[in-house]
Amino acid sequence: MNQRLSVSLWMPLLLTLSLVPLPAAAAESEGAEEDLPVLQQVEEELPVFQKVEKQTHVPWYFLAAVNQYEMGIHWKKNRENPNVSPIQIEMPSEKWSGPVNPNLQDNNPLTIQMFGGMGQDGNGDKVANRTDPDDELYTMAKFLGRDGNDENAVRNALWNYYQDGIVVDRITGFARLFQTEGSLVLRGNSFPIPQRYNYSYRSTWGDARGWGGRRSHEGCDIFANTGTPVLSTAYGVVEVAGWNKFGGWRVGIRDLNNVYHYYAHLASFDKGMKRGALVKPGQVIGYVGSSGYGRPGTSGKFAPHLHYGMYRDTGTKEWAFDPTPHLRKWEREARANKKKK
Repeated sequence: MNQRLSVSLWMPLLLTLSLVPLPAAAAESEGAEEDLPVLQQVEEELPVFQKVEKQTHVPWYFLAAVNQYEMGIHWKKNRENPNVSPIQIEMPSEKWSGPVNPNLQDNNPLTIQMFGGMGQDGNGDKVANRTDPDDELYTMAKFLGRDGNDENAVRNALWNYYQDGIVVDRITGFARLFQTEGSLVLRGNSFPIPQRYNYSYRSTWGDARGWGGRRSHEGCDIFANTGTPVLSTAYGVVEVAGWNKFGGWRVGIRDLNNVYHYYAHLASFDKGMKRGALVKPGQVIGYVGSSGYGRPGTSGKFAPHLHYGMYRDTGTKEWAFDPTPHLRKWEREARANKKKK
């Protein structure tokens, strides 16, 4: 059946669902006006990380990964103040000065050490300043390398600092991306469907959904034929690849801005799509299907399409935001690139 015709047969059902009253949670979504993620380190910062690597023997890509993660969880401050320091390892004063230090603003390396604090002098000015980027980065590097500089030792140190295995995995994934590419500049995005294939979409953000309970639609549906390739929209690390009773066969990818990209209702995955895999913009990660709304293997309960969602994470809170403006921007860029060829 022609793809555009098959989509039209399902539109009455989709329109009916969209007329169901919208749950308040979706209408009040914190991410409804989310800016495009632009947090990114620049190549000029690479020598800074390499310098500290020489001093501490902690690999530069792990230092860059910690900084990248910290940039992501402080995304709002970065968006509001583009002139903020590129080194953003913000240690709590208790960690820096020492948990029993009566002076939580202490910047004396000797008394900080006496009270069990982490703060160190990274630039030789005999002051351990918690707001000095040189001191911040050097202090974190010394902490990460205290028991060795191989990946396992650094991961153990990350656990001791963040007390969160998910954060350890995310920083490790970022480090592997930087190491693999040999660069800090991993920019660029891709529309999730190749331009040579037929597809259609409109904003379905916040539309009501009824299967599995009353809920709102946290994403945008892109209709295409079964088997149409699905592309990664960004550089990132695969966090999940498997079955979900709502999304069917789905892939979840964390990008360098700590944004989670959710690709659902796939017919199948591309080879190598497993937890920890590294991806690039435009890389095939799976194929459009109609899986979901049931036990593993359930398919065909709706027209084939890609459900694409985006979620922001600040380390303490996560929420969905409307991906449609992003998709439209990436689509314009993809069409412009196609015309150039």
